[in-house]
This record gives sequence, C-alpha cells and structure tokens, in this order.
Amino acid sequence: MNQTANYTIGIDLGDRQHTVCVLRQSGEIEQELTVRNTREDLLGLARFKGSTAVMETGTHSPWVSRYLQQMGLKVIVANARKVRAISKSDRKNDKSDARMLARLGRADPELLFPIRHRSEQCQRQLLTIKVRDAVVRTRVNQMNSIRFLLKSLGVQVPSNCSARRFAVRCREELDPLDLEAILPCLMLVEHCNDQVEELDQEIERACKEAHPETERLRQIPGVGPVTALCFVLTLESPERFPHARDVGAYLGLVPRQDQSGNTDKQLRITKAGNKQLRSLLVNCSHYILGRYGPECDLRNSGLRICERGGSIAKKKAVIATARKLAITMLALWRSGEDYKPTAQPTFPEAA
Repeated sequence: MNQTANYTIGIDLGDRQHTVCVLRQSGEIEQELTVRNTREDLLGLARFKGSTAVMETGTHSPWVSRYLQQMGLKVIVANARKVRAISKSDRKNDKSDARMLARLGRADPELLFPIRHRSEQCQRQLLTIKVRDAVVRTRVNQMNSIRFLLKSLGVQVPSNCSARRFAVRCREELDPLDLEAILPCLMLVEHCNDQVEELDQEIERACKEAHPETERLRQIPGVGPVTALCFVLTLESPERFPHARDVGAYLGLVPRQDQSGNTDKQLRITKAGNKQLRSLLVNCSHYILGRYGPECDLRNSGLRICERGGSIAKKKAVIATARKLAITMLALWRSGEDYKPTAQPTFPEAA
C-alpha cells in the first residue's frame, strides 16, 4: 500500500523556485522543502505518487499542474482571487502560503474554489490570438507616438483612416522632412501590418481546418474569426456548463454581490475569467449596438436598456449584450442550429 497516498502537498509557485509543504493525513508536517522551477527538480515529487497537490493559479500553474498529473499526483488548482486566507494574510510569505494551501486542501478542496486549466493543445492554439493582440497593441502605440511627435511641430497626422491605411496616408500626405523624422516608427507600423495579416490568415485556417464549429458562431454579425476561435478554445467543450447562463459568470460579465439582510448593493461586474475573451465580446457588443449594428434580438434588448436612461445606461447595455452574446454563442455551439437574428436558439440543458 502506498503510504504517501493520503498526503496533501501545498506548493507555492515562484518564477525561480517553488516552496513545498507536505502534510500527513493527521495534519502534521511531514516535510518542507524548496525545489527549482525546472521539470528535473519537480520530478522529485514523483515519490508522492497518489497524494494530492494543491497550488494557486498563476503563470506556471498550467504546465506544473499537467506535469504533476502525469507523475500520478492528484492536482487541485486554487482560484487565487478567492483564497483570501492567503492573499490577505498579515504574515504572508512563501512558507506560510504553502502550509495554508496544504491545510485548506486537506480540510475541504471546495474552500479553494478549484479551477480547471485548459489542455496544452488549446493553450498553444490560443498563443496565436495572444500574439496577434500583442502585435496590434504595438502598432497602436507606434501610431500614437507618430501623432504625438508631429503634433509638437503643428503637423496633423491622418486620423480618419484604418490602421492598415495609416502608413500609406502618412507617406502620401506628410512633408518629406517630417516623413524622414518619423520613418523608423512608420516602418514598425508597416511591419506590424504585415504580421497582423499573416496571423489573421493563420487564425482563419485554424477556424476552417481545426475548429469548423466556429463557422456557425460567425453567423452572428460582429463576431469574427478571432472572437469565435477564442471562444471555442477558452471553453474547450460546449457541455462544460450545466446551464447556459453560467458562461456569463465564467467570463466575469455578471455583477458582484454584496447582500446582507435588507441591503443589496448594485456593484460592477466581477471581471473574472479570461480577460481577452471578455474584451472581444464587449467589442462585438459595441458593434451590435452601434450605428451599423444589424436588426436582431441582441440589439433590441440592448437598446431597451439604453432607453431607461441614466448616466451609465449605455455601459449597462453593452455588458448585458456581451453576456447575452456569450450565451447565444454557447447555444449555437451546443445545438448545431443556424443563427436566427430574431429568435434565440433553444437547446436542451446538460444534465
């Protein structure tokens, strides 16, 4: 019989090294140690095969959790946003964090609000979308730098054009002396345009070849290949949630709650979950509610919220539309139906 099967291991992850606390079933500390952040050093934890390892979400938690599972350990990944016993501790350090994780995992794993990391394959595919986002932000920064640098000379840079046309307009309209001054930044913008175009083609291929289900999601006006692919890769499975509305909370598009007795405060959204997908859905919502938005139930329900008035009515409408958009996308993915703009698709809830 494996004597270590009932051990609980708390692991406080770090960039260079991890702090480990091993608890016996009785609650006594069996061992405390530090291991370097390498696969070779983590392999030493294989001697605790069958035990439960507990760690918080972080940069290294996806690959470390998968690696420990391959070694035969049961892994619990705690939601760092929820474990206030660690984040709000008055005596916070790596050793005490590892101990607290081990004791919470031994007492009741539900206290850790455990999350499930996506597979390595999905994580790698999402890198393309994240790289595209980084390149787009670099392009925006360079365009803003060009505008700022020339503004001090009293030179107006074209503003009523797309990012892809920005460099062309600058070369056509700027004085040769001004153009020479900002040429390095302009060349960066052009290079970013080329990179974004290549990444868009790669994302389009991934949608058609690896994830054909995204075609159905793209039937919704405003939802493009980037949003559709990010949605599919983030959720991984259409049966992930028992109820369709759960996807709104998963993506942080529902209000926080602070209710006690007769007091029930109106708070901002939680902003939990995947930040990039939430931003993409909000951008789609802006388009749906905008001037060129199509006539559909999503748009009409959002406009009804805007009509209520108030200083933040438009913001509430955008978030509500983004949440309904996520639910609609999940519905289409589950049911396999085509998108009907004036009737939300129906589908059986998962058991």
